Amino acid sequence: MRIPWSGVLASMFGVFLLSFSPALVKAAPRKKIVLTFADFSERSGALFIAQDQGFFAEQGLDVEVVQIRSGPVSMSALATGDTQFYASGATGTNLGAMAQGLDIVFIAGLINKLDGYFVVTPKIKNPEDLKGKILGVQSMGGGIWSYTMAALDYWGLIPERDKIEFRVLGDQSILAQSIMKGLIDGAFLGYAFSKMAERQGFRILADFPKANVPYQQQGILARRSFIDQSPEVAERSLRALVRSIAFIQDSANKQAVIRSLAKWLRLPQVEGGEDLYERMKILYDRRIYPTKEGLNRALGILSKANPKVGTLKVEDILDERIVRKLEREKVF
Repeated sequence: MRIPWSGVLASMFGVFLLSFSPALVKAAPRKKIVLTFADFSERSGALFIAQDQGFFAEQGLDVEVVQIRSGPVSMSALATGDTQFYASGATGTNLGAMAQGLDIVFIAGLINKLDGYFVVTPKIKNPEDLKGKILGVQSMGGGIWSYTMAALDYWGLIPERDKIEFRVLGDQSILAQSIMKGLIDGAFLGYAFSKMAERQGFRILADFPKANVPYQQQGILARRSFIDQSPEVAERSLRALVRSIAFIQDSANKQAVIRSLAKWLRLPQVEGGEDLYERMKILYDRRIYPTKEGLNRALGILSKANPKVGTLKVEDILDERIVRKLEREKVF
């Protein structure tokens, strides 16, 4: 769901402080926060479900879930306090901002492996055929670009050496359309849009969930200073997301999950909904620790494009205080 940026700013007014007593949460005005995301695919499903099923509201939170297409804009919004949380992965933009000194950290990990499908035109038969080709991305340094770089690294391909060009076009719906129109030769997509292209005769070159490549594909980012000041807001937000993941993984909720995906991704219907749901069940990790192995992989890959990223260490970009507390309390 896209909401005008003016709406994001407007949503920050009228913030009220809540007591952390569970008995008072329902009676008190709900804490208003903004949670942004960029990945326009089923990988953002935990956010959609938490909103649609009222799990944020149960925690005394009035959450506005907003898609922002630009990584730099998302980082700027976090820096200025216009948003409190950003659902994203280990991208060039995010790690670059951390390397520049912005106190952004991963406070949770939702998807801890490289997840997605590399969709290409029928003429491309294997990864070597990507040499000299044009790949679509949403933005340079953003999530799709970063995951594409991770895929190329997995195959031993180097864009500069192998003359692989990136073309900035838009989110996954636009990238899927661009492949089908012949504007690009391939792109890294989620399940729903990759299957849409496959039904039109395009090839899935790689099914990365089966490769089990450790990577911080989606986590929850926040400013460390915000966590210091409002640990209870972070805790409530993560409790809602753990509840959302449990809801997704309960087969009794299959139709509700599929309906939310269709609504948020603006699909008239979800083709192969049964397969998509089964994939959703194993997509998330209910034990929502960030993956240190996956972050190390990201730092190694993305430091090649931005040497400053190479100065970071995993412990610099993690804050596990909240997830440790939730684990001690057996929330997951």
